[in-house]
Formats: sequence, C-alpha cells, structure tokens
Amino acid sequence: MQRDQLADFLRRRREAIRPAEVGIAEGPRRRTTGLRREEVAMLAGVSVDYVVRLEQGRSSQPSPQLLGALARALRLSEDERDHLFHLAGHRPAPADGVARLARAGLMRMLDLLGDTPALVLSDLGEVLAQNRAAVLLAGDHTGFSGDRRYVVHRWFTDPASRTLCPPEEQEYHARRLVADLRAAVGRRSGDPTVAGLIDRLQAASADFRRLWAEHEVAVRRADRKTFLHPRVGRLLMDCETLVTPDQGQQLLVLTPADAETRERLDLLRVLGIQEFPTGQTGPPVR
Repeated sequence: MQRDQLADFLRRRREAIRPAEVGIAEGPRRRTTGLRREEVAMLAGVSVDYVVRLEQGRSSQPSPQLLGALARALRLSEDERDHLFHLAGHRPAPADGVARLARAGLMRMLDLLGDTPALVLSDLGEVLAQNRAAVLLAGDHTGFSGDRRYVVHRWFTDPASRTLCPPEEQEYHARRLVADLRAAVGRRSGDPTVAGLIDRLQAASADFRRLWAEHEVAVRRADRKTFLHPRVGRLLMDCETLVTPDQGQQLLVLTPADAETRERLDLLRVLGIQEFPTGQTGPPVR
C-alpha cells in the first residue's frame, strides 16, 4: 500500500470536482476548491474521520468495497479507478465483459435528476451507481460482491430479497428478470461470465430452472412496480429504462405513478435514510 501516493491522489481528485457535478449546491460562502471532505464522506457512505486519515496517509488499508465507493463518489474513470486500487495494494477486478464503473455521462445524469430516484446498471443487472433518492426508495444496492452483485442472483437465491415486494407481484417480477437475462445472454453469446452465472443459478434455484426452461425473452424498458417501504408504506412507481448504444449499461429512472405515491416520496425525503432490515431491499430495481 502506497499511503502517501494514495493520500495525494485522493486529495487531488477531491479538489478537481466541482460540487455541481455531483448535485451539491456551491453556495455564496464556499471557499473550498472542489469537494469538502465531509461531502466525499457522504457520497461514499464512510465517516469523515476516515476520509481525513486517508488523505493524511494515516489509514489502514481500505477494502475493495470502500475503494469502489470512493471511485463512485469521486467520479473516477476506469483508468483512475484501477490506479486507486493499485495504490491501496489491491488488484483491480479483472475485465470479465461486465462494466463495473458507471459511465461518466450517466453519473452526471444521476446528479441532475436530483430528487427523482435513478440508478445505473450493467446489462446483467449489477447496480453500478445510485443517487440518494434511489437509496431512500430501495436501499443501497452497490455494496454486494460475487454473484450477489446481480439482482437476479439475489432474487432467486436469497428469499429475504423478495420480502418488500408484494407477494402477488413476485412471479411477474421473477419472469421479467429471467426474460431480460435471456436477452442479455443472446447478445453476449460465448461470454464465460454470463455462462457461469447461468450455470450457478440453475444449480442453486429450482424456480430459476423452471423459468429459464420456458425460454421467454423480453428486454426491460418500461415497467410499473410496487415498493412496500418500511417507513412510508406502499409506493407505486413507473420505471423507464434508457440504454447506452452498446447496450452495456442502463439508466433506470423511477417516478411516482399516482398522487399518493408522490406525497409519500416527499415525506420520505424529509425523513431521510433509515437502515433497511437486514438482508432486505425493495423489489428488483430493474
């Protein structure tokens, strides 16, 4: 771990970002160049003290998960993210056909959407980035590792991932997830990452095997889903998916489908973030 180089790199990247680029108002009395440390801490979901120790070269070795959160907060490019991992003494995740870093343009769109929940996903359903409104709505989906990164894998292997989705909608969402995955497999024929994911899902879930055998194909573009939120109750959301030209990443935007949901979302923004029950998130966020 190269503590001094890591500290210098993080400090310079923080100072290079304008607050407006990450959806933070600059204000008339702002003196700091770039972001404040507390703003980086907020965006990355870590303590301010830890950001200070990182920038002063006094920290313990950060985990890959923490480095990923810092890379998202600081809007690092893929090359910069790999450099961050090397400085921290970790090997960057190998290229396996799945983009692990949200595109800069999509990150800017997340910031511009403000109070509208939005997420960036890979074509296999890994949540690469969320804005604060999306975390308030469905919890943080960016901290998973291994196969649990993929929404479809959690849905079929972890019953707790379904508990905040109404029982009457679970079969529908399961079918939509499998049909969308089938479309991704068709686009990426021969990709060992995709083939391995399918094999492990079939081995782990009879429910997945049943739906996979039906060979339904449907790319998810527009949808409507219900969130049973632990703080504000039932939320009916319209979901619109915008896809990059190479179909490698998606921007998912969620808007209230009725006036009652709009009022409850306004209340949720006032209440702020409360930790979701262990193992629980909202319905599949794609």
